[in-house]
Amino acid sequence: MKQLKRNIAIVCGGDSSEHDVSLRSAQGLYSFFDKERYNVYIVDIKGQDWHVELSDGTTARIDRNDFSFVENGKAKLFDYAYITIHGTPGENGILQGYFDLVDIPYSTSGVLVEAMTFDKFVLNQYLRGYGVSVADSLLIRRGYEHMVSDEEIEQRIGMPCFVKPATDGSSFGVSKVKNSDQLAPAIRKAMMESDEIMVEQLLEGTEITVGIYKTRDKSVVFPITEVVTQNEFFDYDAKYNGQVQEITPARISEDIACRVRELTSHIYDILHCNGIIRIDYIISPKGKITMLEVNTTPGMTVTSFIPQQVKAAGLEMKDVLTDIVENQF
Repeated sequence: MKQLKRNIAIVCGGDSSEHDVSLRSAQGLYSFFDKERYNVYIVDIKGQDWHVELSDGTTARIDRNDFSFVENGKAKLFDYAYITIHGTPGENGILQGYFDLVDIPYSTSGVLVEAMTFDKFVLNQYLRGYGVSVADSLLIRRGYEHMVSDEEIEQRIGMPCFVKPATDGSSFGVSKVKNSDQLAPAIRKAMMESDEIMVEQLLEGTEITVGIYKTRDKSVVFPITEVVTQNEFFDYDAKYNGQVQEITPARISEDIACRVRELTSHIYDILHCNGIIRIDYIISPKGKITMLEVNTTPGMTVTSFIPQQVKAAGLEMKDVLTDIVENQF
């Protein structure tokens, strides 16, 4: 008897400023998936509008009671959700909780891990308890801005520093602040993206990023990418408009590369992650490795870091995605 193909939903869109970037990641994933093995659909969600793109170019409404849809007069259910939303609700645990309720396996970590990795300040405090080096930072909540003075920031964090949303993607609302006069406008800018912001110490060094995934029988750490930009920092233009050099493998010593791979695997296990994650670090001139961010729904366009690293590893994205899906069945 011929085995039925699983129905895979590539879930994209979301309600953050990175909605359109998520759509591009979905197109990348659609091109990578093994269509001979799976029936692959793109599901775009924004607010209350959830719809699936059908092969004839039309769309159908998603029934949120069971994440089903109707195609050619027949109700169809999904077997698996590959979440590629950058921001809420796909990167902060909300959508994961929904899929837990309707009993559909998904590509990311669970509710707690997603909520924690989405909140950069919380994640830093948690991983610091496990001995992971992170940049010093202060948290400022909307309505409580008066509780942290410019003088305290300057003394504790130093200048220059970064002001960024604590609970949103890292492409919008980020400022590099060079003196205390720039703090107030930077805080207002970050507050447009999140109710909580963090003021973070600036670290000098080589910025790198590395992807990893694990299954029941293997652990795969991809080649490390060095990120070089002439911009003030790795901002939206650097990420998505080509104002960056991405060098894979990174120009770092094998000793440091080995330590980065071990730390990446360790963080994956500490958090009990699932699927592909990407971790950003900065390497000081003396070789100290400091974690910057854990990204649990990394970009998946053809030119994104993960597909680049998979190619550099001599692997196929099609096989990596099959590994991740089949690991949960």
